[in-house]
Amino acid sequence: MNEQFVKNIFENLVEENIRIYKDLYDSYEITDKTVDYWKNAIQLYQSLDGNQKKIFYRILEQNMIDTISNLFGVLDGNTNLSGKEYEILVEIDGVDTNNELQDSFLEYIEENVNDVFR
Repeated sequence: MNEQFVKNIFENLVEENIRIYKDLYDSYEITDKTVDYWKNAIQLYQSLDGNQKKIFYRILEQNMIDTISNLFGVLDGNTNLSGKEYEILVEIDGVDTNNELQDSFLEYIEENVNDVFR
């Protein structure tokens, strides 16, 4: 159960969001109403060459992976928050995840994510 769940998490939260970011950065047009954050982000992106853009997306992807992994660590009880431990029970379709979401997710990443930068 965990394996399918973490696969879906990766596909829907990481891969899909990378596609959204690529579309956004490749097609966004700066106007006089664009907030400074987006102006700066788009201008930075536009200043990158093709290889640098690949690295940029790899950085975004790794940040997403790390964030999801850290959250799973909290839910699994492997990571506490500011020294505070919480007792959390996570079930998928009524089946206990056995505090293995983080391990399952990282295993999926290691086995399935094609990464030319690692």
